[in-house]
Amino acid sequence: MGVEEIKRRAVVAVIRGASVESIIPMARALKDGGVTALEITMETPKALSVIEKAADVFGNDMFVGAGTVLDAETARAAILSGAKFVFSPTVRKETIEITKRYGVISVPGAFTPTEILTAFEYGADVIKVFPAGSVGPDYFKNIAGPLPHIPLMPTGGIDMNNAKDYILAGAVAVGVGSSLVDPKRELSDDYLALITENARKLIEEVRTARLA
Repeated sequence: MGVEEIKRRAVVAVIRGASVESIIPMARALKDGGVTALEITMETPKALSVIEKAADVFGNDMFVGAGTVLDAETARAAILSGAKFVFSPTVRKETIEITKRYGVISVPGAFTPTEILTAFEYGADVIKVFPAGSVGPDYFKNIAGPLPHIPLMPTGGIDMNNAKDYILAGAVAVGVGSSLVDPKRELSDDYLALITENARKLIEEVRTARLA
């Protein structure tokens, strides 16, 4: 699993503030557009229940994981609720270790070359460069020079217009938040159709960039 699974999924939809009721229609709309990886952030109320619901309903059809995981205890709880990957905004050795102990994918957040290398040496599968939008795709090219063996994935400020640029710069996948799906909006049929269309466009952008 690990990096190849994240790379195969290509786009991870970052969902903040979903409810147990809203996660299924949102996830189904994303899946219909080809986005099959879903990060449910842990500051979401009843986040563990949301993860469990999505994992139970979609099984292997949707790669469901936890985001904004700040410590090992939260990582373990998310994994036991069905999370198949753990995303963190920072590098914590204990969180990486317990994630790997349970056999799921570890994606800690790092920013500097030192942080990125440290996270990788701790056993992370992929390093989430966050907030990527503040440095842009060129940063990935610069990091790939001395650290070409480390899989990088940008989140923070990634959207339909720049996702392909990060892939061209060497990112293995991209994490996309409210520009892809915004749980605060009413989940009308029109908005769910828009989510599907945006997901389809985003997947196409990534695939095109990989062929370039």
